[in-house]
Amino acid sequence: MNDSVENRAASAAVEAEDAHRPDPATEPGFDLGDAPAPRARASGYQVLARKYRPSVFEDLVGQEAMVRTLSNAFDAGRIAHAFMLTGVRGVGKTTTARILARALNYEKSGIEAPTIHMDGPGIHCDAIMESRHVDVMEMDAASRTGIDDIREIIDSVRYLPVSARYKVYIIDEVHMLSRQAFNGLLKTLEEPPAHVKFIFATTEIRKVPVTVLSRCQRFDLRRLSVGELTGLLSGVAQKEDVAAEEAALKLVARAADGSARDALSLLDRAIAHGEGHVREADVRDMLGLADRARIFDLFDLVMKGDIGGALGELRAQYDVGADPAVVLADLAELTHWLTRLKLVEGAGDDVAMSETERARGRDMAGRLPIRVLSRVWQMLLKGLGEVQGAARPIAAAEMVLVRIAYVADGPGPEELIEQLKSGGAASRPAPRPAPSGDASGGGSRAQLRSVAAARPELQEPAPAISASAPAADIRTFQDVVALVAAERDIRLKHALEAGVRLVHFEPGRIELGLLEGTSNTILGELSEKLSRATGARWLVSLARNADAAAPTLREQAQSLEERLKDRARADALVKAALAVFPGAEIVEVREPGLPAGLGAADALPPEIPPEDNLEDMEPDE
Repeated sequence: MNDSVENRAASAAVEAEDAHRPDPATEPGFDLGDAPAPRARASGYQVLARKYRPSVFEDLVGQEAMVRTLSNAFDAGRIAHAFMLTGVRGVGKTTTARILARALNYEKSGIEAPTIHMDGPGIHCDAIMESRHVDVMEMDAASRTGIDDIREIIDSVRYLPVSARYKVYIIDEVHMLSRQAFNGLLKTLEEPPAHVKFIFATTEIRKVPVTVLSRCQRFDLRRLSVGELTGLLSGVAQKEDVAAEEAALKLVARAADGSARDALSLLDRAIAHGEGHVREADVRDMLGLADRARIFDLFDLVMKGDIGGALGELRAQYDVGADPAVVLADLAELTHWLTRLKLVEGAGDDVAMSETERARGRDMAGRLPIRVLSRVWQMLLKGLGEVQGAARPIAAAEMVLVRIAYVADGPGPEELIEQLKSGGAASRPAPRPAPSGDASGGGSRAQLRSVAAARPELQEPAPAISASAPAADIRTFQDVVALVAAERDIRLKHALEAGVRLVHFEPGRIELGLLEGTSNTILGELSEKLSRATGARWLVSLARNADAAAPTLREQAQSLEERLKDRARADALVKAALAVFPGAEIVEVREPGLPAGLGAADALPPEIPPEDNLEDMEPDE
C-alpha cells in the first residue's frame, strides 16, 4: 500500500517526460526524408474557462485579501502546513490550490525558497499546473471518500519528495470524506512531516468537522461582483478578438452569479450563439431573458392594477422566448433592488443597471411603500415555486400576477388591528384598476386592487391631511410611538419599542439609551419627525447615564402579559381547567368583549400599569 502511490506517481512522471520530449524531427540536422510521415493530430478546442485559468496569484480576480495574507506569510516565512479554501463553485478554489502548490515548490535560478512572486515558469511549474507532477498529488474526495484512500496518503507522507521542495496533497471537495476518513487524517494533519503540505478545497464548509478546520489556515474565496466579472469577460473577449457589447457582458456576468468559471462558460456559449459576436439581444435569447426595460414595464403595470396590460405584456415576453420562471425571478430581483433603494444609501449606484434603469428605479421606489414591496417579494417567491412545478408555467405565472395585483396593497396586520380597535368606522373606496395601457402616474402613489373592498370594516381609513391640520399633542413617550405608527414608519416604530430604553421624557426633550444593534441615526429621525408633527422644536439625545433607564416598551408589554397570565393561573376556575387537561397552558389573556386576536394588554391605557396596581384590579376587568 505504501509503494502504490509512489509507484503510480513515478510512472506518471515517466509518461509525462516522454510526452514532453522534443520531437527529433524539429531538431537541427534532422533529415525529414529519413523519418516516417508523422501521424495527424486532432486539434481539440480548449474552452475559455481552461484557456484563461490563472497561473499566478496576480491573475486571480476579486481575491485581494487572500493574496495579501499569503504574500505576507510567504515573505515572513510563516507558511502553514495545511490550507482550507472555501467558496461557491467557480471562484477558483482548485486553481488557487495549484498556484499555491506551485509557489511552495517554485524553483528558478537564484530562487531557493517558497515565494508567491513567480517571474516566469520555474522547474516544476508546468507539471504542477497540468496536474502531472509526481510530488503534487490531487485527490477528488467526491469519488474517493473512504478510509482506505486516506490510509494511502498517511502511508506515503513518510517518504521525501522525489524532485520538488514539498510534497503537496490537494484534496478537492473534502467535505465528501467519510467520518472515518476524517478521523484517520486528524493526527497526520496536526503534525505532518516538514516536507508535506495539505491543501483542501470545499463548497460546503459547514460539513467539514471543526477538528479538521482548527488544524488548517482557512481562506474564504468571495463571490465575484458583476463589475469584476464584466471586466474579466471584457479582457477575455479582447484577447479572443471577439466584438462584445458591454450590455451583453453585464447580462452574462449577472447570470454567472459570482462564478468566474460560469461566466467564461456562458461567454463561450454566447460567442458560438452569435457566430463570433456577443450582442445583448442574442444573449437574452440564449438565456431566455426578457428585455430589462420590459421587466420594469411589467412591474409598473402590476403595481398600477392594470391586470389586462400586465397579462398582455407577460404573454408578449413569453412569445419572444422569455421563460415565465425567469420573468418572475427578474421581478423578484427588481423588487429586492427597489427595497434596497429605499433603505440603503448608494444602492442606486449599481453598475449592473443602466442610467435609465436607475432613474426609473428611484421613481418607483419613491412611490411604493416598504409594506407593499415586502408583500410583493413574498408572493413572488411563493409564485416562483408554483411556476417551476406547474404543467403550464405561463398560466401559473399569469395567476401569480393576478394575485399580486389584487392583494399586494391590502391593509397590513397592524393596520387591521388599528381599524378593529377604532371600530372600522372610517373606510376608503376600493382602488380602481388603471385603464389598460395607461402608464401615467402623475407622481402619485401606485394604487392596487385590494381584498379589503369586500370587507368595508377592514378597509384602511383615508388620511385627512390639510394645510390647517392641528399640531399633534405629544404628552407621553407612548404618544411618540403612536405618532410614528400612524405615519407607518415601521422601522422607527420597531426601534422605539424594542431597541431603546427611556431615560427621561418631557415635552420638547427626550433622553434615550440605545441597545446594542440600534443605530443612533434614529435620534435625528425622531427629532425631525416630532418637530414636523408638533410645530415645536424637540431635542432627542443619547443619555450619558442609562442606569435609571426604564425597560423597553416590548419588555414592559411582555412583563404585563406574564403578570396577567399569572393572575389567570391563580383563578380557581382556570386551575380546575388546567387540572382536567394535563399539559395545557395559557396562551393568551383577553378581556371580555375584545375581538379575537387582541389580548388584554390591547385594552389597557397607553401607560402600562405598575405591578401593584395590576394586583388591585378586579378579576373581571
